[in-house]
Amino acid sequence: MSTAAQLSPTPFGRLLTAMVTPFDAEGKVDLALAGRLASHLVEEGSEGILVCGTTGESPTLSWEEQVQMLAAVREAVGPGVKVLAGTGSNSTAEAVEATREAAAAGADGALVVVPYYNKPPQEGLEAHFRAVAQAAPELPLMLYNIPGRTGCSLAPATVARLMDCPNVVSIKAASGTTEEVSQLRLTCGPKLAIYSGDDALTLPMLSVGAVGVVSVASHVAGRRLCSMIEAFFAGRHAEALAQHDQLLPLCKALFATTNPIPVKAALELSGWPVGAPRLPLLPLDSSMRDTLSQALAALRQT
Repeated sequence: MSTAAQLSPTPFGRLLTAMVTPFDAEGKVDLALAGRLASHLVEEGSEGILVCGTTGESPTLSWEEQVQMLAAVREAVGPGVKVLAGTGSNSTAEAVEATREAAAAGADGALVVVPYYNKPPQEGLEAHFRAVAQAAPELPLMLYNIPGRTGCSLAPATVARLMDCPNVVSIKAASGTTEEVSQLRLTCGPKLAIYSGDDALTLPMLSVGAVGVVSVASHVAGRRLCSMIEAFFAGRHAEALAQHDQLLPLCKALFATTNPIPVKAALELSGWPVGAPRLPLLPLDSSMRDTLSQALAALRQT
């Protein structure tokens, strides 16, 4: 395994958690619980917290709720922890406004997803991200490529053109292949910080140049992920591989159906009453919940 990823910057640390949005019994955002959960995640090794991304159910949050979530987490974790806000939209005007608001509210960065549903060409994607970058030039941006959700993929060549924007510093790679990391490094060089967007591929992506992960599994396995990442960068590759093997069943269980359905169940099983997802998502069914419970128990025994 190569440790060439050490040549790249780590603008947001190595382990970031894409945090769930807790809801109370009435389905309202539980800001107090969000603050406590964010602090717990930091204690378990997260160097950064992402609020209001896909895992945070951004499609069903109002803009007001998203601003409140950012403020609650920012206050809870303090200035020593990076807090990123999901500000993407398939409307460039909305993404621009959300990114400006995040900057004004004290975010340390913004995660900006590829526009979904309207499937713009690469020229449209470049114009979209350039407009967002120029709207908040002091706010570091993490581009987010997840074609399985958006129906559209951001090409490495387009990312390379966008790097003339000083605040385009990183990308969350979630195409499901390590080749994406390799192509991004080949096209963009080590200046771009590449983060795995898939827990199960974290170690393989580190081996070809990723600097860390934007994680879901870190809600319930943060210390184990930290240990794996630390072992890899320390050159203890056999130890990192053993950690990867132990984490894999949990990673698979957390994505057995649409995220964040399983991770909300995992948190409930771990003593965090974060509530059910908002419709159109539903709580995890009993069979998958049993499998998830077994994966959690097995990991704790290793």
